[in-house]
Amino acid sequence: MEKQFFHHALKIVEEACIGCSLCMRVCPTEALRIRDGKAHLIEDRCVDCGECFRQCPVNAIIIEQDDISHIFEYKHRVALVPALIHGQFEHDISMSEISAILKSMGFTWIYEVEHGAGVLKSVMEKLITDTQTPKPLISTYCPAVVRLIQVKFPSLIKNFAYIKAPLEMAAYYCRRVLRDMGAHNAEIGVFYVTPCAAKIAAVKSPVGEESSQISGVINLDVLFNHISKTIRNKSEYLTSEQSAVTLSPSFMLWSLTNGEAKNMKGNTLAIDGMKNVIDFLEKLEDDEITNVDFLELRACDEGCAGGVLLSSNKFLVAERLRKKAKNIINTNSRTKGDSTPPIEAYNEYLMGKVRIKEEIKPRSMYRLAEDRDQAMKMMQRSRRLMCYLPGTDCGICGAPTCLTLVEDIVRHRAHITDCIFVRHNMEEKIMLDPETSRKIMKKIWGNDNFEKNCNKKGAENESN
Repeated sequence: MEKQFFHHALKIVEEACIGCSLCMRVCPTEALRIRDGKAHLIEDRCVDCGECFRQCPVNAIIIEQDDISHIFEYKHRVALVPALIHGQFEHDISMSEISAILKSMGFTWIYEVEHGAGVLKSVMEKLITDTQTPKPLISTYCPAVVRLIQVKFPSLIKNFAYIKAPLEMAAYYCRRVLRDMGAHNAEIGVFYVTPCAAKIAAVKSPVGEESSQISGVINLDVLFNHISKTIRNKSEYLTSEQSAVTLSPSFMLWSLTNGEAKNMKGNTLAIDGMKNVIDFLEKLEDDEITNVDFLELRACDEGCAGGVLLSSNKFLVAERLRKKAKNIINTNSRTKGDSTPPIEAYNEYLMGKVRIKEEIKPRSMYRLAEDRDQAMKMMQRSRRLMCYLPGTDCGICGAPTCLTLVEDIVRHRAHITDCIFVRHNMEEKIMLDPETSRKIMKKIWGNDNFEKNCNKKGAENESN
């Protein structure tokens, strides 16, 4: 069942926001506005890509996570960690060492997410070769891209591969293994260690599904800091009885740019970076792109190595991960005495879970109203209003572009006098007095910021 609204992992701390508008200017879906001197989120436009989080100079945008103490609400506590964790460390830290440290925090089983990709590969290949499937087939691996297409390119939803993410398949596997060992489902907590905000949102509000198999999310930077501190202190936790099941090289690199595409048949393309993805999707929507069977689209540069919750440089993370994958010799090595059945043993069970069964619905940010006639009237009004605006996209109105200001006006979120050019023209024609114009500016940029600028100008005049 599709939820009415997206859950958003990105939150704005108004007390810390200085209204600098940097976040508004970098948002790829124009989901931010400045009102009363603070950034405000338009929720139906946001895709949780995290670009605003990267740019905020005062850390006024945060990414929520579940309190790690919640893991103790469960008897069996699984940590699903991405292979990216290997690339976070300058020195070679084994999965056994990472597992031991995480177990010392209270987790009972540490499992690498990318094992779930093995289940998906064969299903994806069948979809690619199916002549009835629209091409290019677009991967649903990156939740920020899925939401981007829902809100900005709804005509391309038909190209989605209706396949769940590796983290969901890994969660299904872990739950099934523990149930087979006698655990009740309510006793099992599966926590995903996330490199980005979009995956938090995807867990809390999954597309095409009513709920996720994940019990909670923990930000990767939090665990990285704890692991790094433990390693620096040469803690006794650097040994572990747990098996360190080794990923194959291809699955270890699955989250990096081209990690998915190079494992698929046919003509494939891998594109990373939100701006590059948007530019490509615009061409695809205009039928300028042909002869492509599969598209791997990632919102972050270098794929998930560029996730906003990674502490290390994205290029170093990607390079370390590639070196580690290159040095893998025995991909089936398992600790002696480990009786946990591998994920391959549950292939039949997991194949029944792999498909997204509900329709992925568009949530177009361009839709002005549900009623068609009303939407047409609003569109006609938008066109008329654009004639009065300068088209400079200066952002002084508190919206990123003239077009978004017009959309806000017809949605009753803004007024034509928010535009400084319109106000100036009205003042010249004595249709608006300067004091009213000043109040409008203060309403957008905040009383404190406006007075501060005035005081600064006065101080400069006095010094001269």
